[in-house]
Amino acid sequence: MKPLPAWRCVVATLATVLSPLLGQSTAPHMMTAPVASQRPHTFTHHGITLEDPWHWLRDPGYPKVKNKEILSYLKEENRYFEAHMKAQQPLVDTLFREMKGRIQEDDRTVPQKDGEWLYWSTFEKGQQYRRHYRKPVAGGDDQLILDQNELAKGKDYFQLSEIVISPNGKLMAYAYDGDGSERFEVHFRDLISGKDLPDVIEDTLSSLVWSADSQGLVFGLANENWRTDSIRYHRLGDDPEKAKVLYQEPDIGFIVDVDLSAQEDWIIIEAGDQVTNESRLIPAANPTAQPILVSARQVGREYSIDLRDGTLFILTNDEHVNFRIATATLEKPSDWKTLIPGSDRHYLTDVGLFKDFFATEGRIDGLDQIQIHRYESPIQAEPIIFPESSYTTELSSNPEFDTPSLRIEYESMVTPETVFDYHVSEKRLETLKVQTIPSGYDASQYQTERIRITARDGVQVPVSILMKKGFKMDGSQPLHLYAYGAYGLATPPDFAANRLSLVDRGFAYAIAHVRGGDDLGYQWYLDGKLQKRTNTFNDFVDAAKGLIEKGYTSKGLITASGGSAGGELMGAAVNQASELFGAVVAHVPFVDVLNTMLDDSLPLTPGEWPEWGNPITDQAAFEFIRSYSPYDNITAKAYPPMLVTGGLNDPRVTYWEPAKMVAKLRALKTDQNLLLLKINMGAGHGGKSGRYDHLHENAEEMAFILWQMKRG
Repeated sequence: MKPLPAWRCVVATLATVLSPLLGQSTAPHMMTAPVASQRPHTFTHHGITLEDPWHWLRDPGYPKVKNKEILSYLKEENRYFEAHMKAQQPLVDTLFREMKGRIQEDDRTVPQKDGEWLYWSTFEKGQQYRRHYRKPVAGGDDQLILDQNELAKGKDYFQLSEIVISPNGKLMAYAYDGDGSERFEVHFRDLISGKDLPDVIEDTLSSLVWSADSQGLVFGLANENWRTDSIRYHRLGDDPEKAKVLYQEPDIGFIVDVDLSAQEDWIIIEAGDQVTNESRLIPAANPTAQPILVSARQVGREYSIDLRDGTLFILTNDEHVNFRIATATLEKPSDWKTLIPGSDRHYLTDVGLFKDFFATEGRIDGLDQIQIHRYESPIQAEPIIFPESSYTTELSSNPEFDTPSLRIEYESMVTPETVFDYHVSEKRLETLKVQTIPSGYDASQYQTERIRITARDGVQVPVSILMKKGFKMDGSQPLHLYAYGAYGLATPPDFAANRLSLVDRGFAYAIAHVRGGDDLGYQWYLDGKLQKRTNTFNDFVDAAKGLIEKGYTSKGLITASGGSAGGELMGAAVNQASELFGAVVAHVPFVDVLNTMLDDSLPLTPGEWPEWGNPITDQAAFEFIRSYSPYDNITAKAYPPMLVTGGLNDPRVTYWEPAKMVAKLRALKTDQNLLLLKINMGAGHGGKSGRYDHLHENAEEMAFILWQMKRG
């Protein structure tokens, strides 16, 4: 019952215009970078006229990108990237082998019981994607129910969104995206025969929920603007295009989604934007019934719900910024009575309901907490005690309402991902699986620290650091700094085996828990959005300076990376303090903030106004966004070496944002440092999808960093 998730050329002047030569005999240092021409384009808002000479990089036919000049320019950039990276291929290959050596190629998830079946998935050696299985709890043969590798054949990109099994266990609905555009296609499979049904639902963008009779599916449909504005019900055998509309959202800034209650007796329809939402209930046994509104939307109030035996449990921020838990009856669903009050110290993020207890997730002083509560004495919390002082943990999939134990995921910066079962009555953790590092990993060779650095406004910003023991604190060693800082999404101090390739080469790896995430509570998020957005950028730069002052590294020895809103952070950081960084990687960076927030035809823009401000109607928002938008604030000065990526099919950060940023940097920057742009021509926001392809992209990024820092 979590709140709704956040949703975010021309014929170039080239010395290397004979593109077939690229990657063959043309030496990279002899090449001239692609140059996107400047074409006059002005626009005026609030009496202010701005110029955008690279506006033409946006294909007017978007989301279809067919303009030959644009595609030609992007391909030239890719060839330039490939030519420069060719000399680094031995390093890329070495890093790829290291990363591949740290993954269990023939891996299997811990089976989870759901009714009469056990479900799990596997990776098999050499395969890019998972295979999904089940078998009867009572005993019997393994049953392969879905092979993602088969579905992905012939596709440059593949992402499985969801698998949902019908209540009777005989049918399966599954949805996937085949090009990175995040328009999912739903198929149905008869699990008895193993054959797919003829029903296909296109352009979905939501969770999937079965009706109680296993005869139909409730889903959200994306409209022409890639916004999910309706919840519909498709009954098997009917025409999917005539699916019955259960709820239509009138506000273009709201998105809708569906969920299923803990006891699977109610379908929950959720509608909301970044700061406001409301919920409705429909009986799972009668999905076409009139929805019951729980409580009408109030601007700035968030809430999410679940039900147990007809009682609503509501997680809401209406009385306290860190949320409280309330209850209500179905007869009076908007009459909320506090069950657990909000706390200045304990930030509540989720509630899971079970037959004999409920579990809360949250953070105390920035540290993840899972607590068990009894219905008869809910205020009395039984915290689950974990073995380390700094870690990240969360409830895993727990599909059964009547369960004596909870499946939990746990890790830290030095502890690989661990799967526990927590036996509630015994207050005991049982280790089921620890992530295997086949090439070898000795946690005793590494150390982690959590420090606080004072930002320029006096706020203490946490920074989590991983390094090898014996790391010299004399400023002589490099450090990689990562952050995200938006939408209230915390960056946990988790384990990532790929980081070891940097750390083993003498780097420290640091995560700056900057404002804009909710690492230290919901107020931490509020202090990094709208008119406080620049706190995020300042925190990151000040964290870098603080790490220098404490001897972890020195100016020019810091590398940095971030993606999406974190890519925006990278752009803002190099505009503000480019001299600090030795190399920067910005993945799918949201850098053209002002233009995007002014364009309400783009899929996400209306829903993003509560996060960034609406510059169309609000001059103050216009001027503030303009003051920090990375693309608008590139100036004629030296910038560090940079690698910028994008995805042609990305609906969250459109391809032209990184392309325009690179074009403007090339025109204005005064240094000779390398600037590379890589556009995935067949992928979206997350880059390539197969596990080996994704590892290869990670290896390329790390090779670029090591190359520029002369550590390869």
